[in-house]
Amino acid sequence: MAKYSRSALSMRESLAEINGQKAEKFLNTFYFQYGHRSIADLAHLAFAIERLSILAATVVVDEARWDGQERSTRYQDFQKSGYYVPDFGNDVEARALYRETIELLFAEYRHFSEEMFVYLRDRTPRPSEMKQEGYERTLRARAFDISRYLLPLATNTSLGQIVSARTLESQVSRLLSHTHPEVRRLGELLKDAARQPSYDVGHHAACAFVEEIRRETPSLAARAGELLLREVRVAPTLMKYADVSPYEIETRRELTAAANELLGGIAIQPAPLVDLLNDEPLEVELGATLLYQYSHHPYRAIREAVEALPEARRREIIDLGLRHRGRHDEVSRPFSAGQQFRFDILMDIGGFRDMHRHRRCVQIVQDYTPVHGYEIPPEIHAAGLMIRYDSIMDAAHAAVGKLAARQAEAAEAQSQYAIPLAFRKRTLFKMDLSEAIYISELRTGAAGHFSYRNVAYAMYEAVAQRYPALASYFRVTDVREPVDLLKR
Repeated sequence: MAKYSRSALSMRESLAEINGQKAEKFLNTFYFQYGHRSIADLAHLAFAIERLSILAATVVVDEARWDGQERSTRYQDFQKSGYYVPDFGNDVEARALYRETIELLFAEYRHFSEEMFVYLRDRTPRPSEMKQEGYERTLRARAFDISRYLLPLATNTSLGQIVSARTLESQVSRLLSHTHPEVRRLGELLKDAARQPSYDVGHHAACAFVEEIRRETPSLAARAGELLLREVRVAPTLMKYADVSPYEIETRRELTAAANELLGGIAIQPAPLVDLLNDEPLEVELGATLLYQYSHHPYRAIREAVEALPEARRREIIDLGLRHRGRHDEVSRPFSAGQQFRFDILMDIGGFRDMHRHRRCVQIVQDYTPVHGYEIPPEIHAAGLMIRYDSIMDAAHAAVGKLAARQAEAAEAQSQYAIPLAFRKRTLFKMDLSEAIYISELRTGAAGHFSYRNVAYAMYEAVAQRYPALASYFRVTDVREPVDLLKR
């Protein structure tokens, strides 16, 4: 396709002329030497990524140009998924505490899944026209919506992605530059998989067919094998230079230090579920956004601190975001600034995973932490399980604190895996009006999870309060209305 756009040949003539050697030479010249990166948009690769933690999965999918699906916590039971165990080295005590905490959360996930199914079944009669199988499947999905709050970030999941080679290259570079060893290992595996022969679902059938030809006409078997059994490597040339990003690593190091210096003495302030931010000068937005991702503070508190700085210091912070940018590095995500609608959202991790799928908006993601507390589904209280639920969350919080306080280089990163999905995390969502309408309408639907329904409705309410004339254009579902649990 790229050669076709740069020659007078027809598509069929281009296909007839091209071969592996010519393709590599062409890509080395135009892609790597001239930097025509749009060429890589023409190659798409499909991957299955299995047995990675939920924590790692949220990092893998954090691409603006990403298409894929992750295993659903609503429609699948995670009881037998297993979990990721970081390398604790010789720290036997830490490994034991970690396993004990994860096993507790899994045991309670199983218990709450069954308890909530029974609770919902007892309060939701089956309609006569609904089959028993469909009735139970729907209620179990609703029960999983609640019990997923107990799953830790260490829980194994799986995902499928179809991405362009250009997206894959930036994804691999980002993963290789990450703070967590599991994520860096995934970057290595993706890069290697892209350069290896693709999995062919029909390979065994083709082998059998070639053997059949060999028995009937041995002279044709070799030719048949060449045509039917040839290995296909989708993007070996395009991926050969995907590597660790000094830009990302050095920028993270320097902005983390700047955030600690500016915000270290400021207490984390209480914040609403959704905060629609006011306009501000572009330099203030850039400085605040760059520091936001390396702190746990609300955006408003960071903005106040940045606004109070001398102009020269604000520009120094902005410079940190670009200082280490290499020749082929794209400008980092915080520089996607200037959107009219910016929401600082503090929601549970499970709900964040659902909202994270909205790629058309800019998302600035803070790291995982237990400091913001956890969500409590109302059904937990109604079912009389509050005391048990609170004790589990308190135990997990205490374990995370002990694991993070160790004198080990990766202690904080390792502790994050033990955080349950009930705990809150903060993310800055920037978008235009169209995306604000889309998210509010889609995510308030009665069949959705109550966590993101509340967030989406709060987004709508915030816009309606500031721009009353626009409220009528939002076709939202009022989350305060009773929900039919059997509606999907």
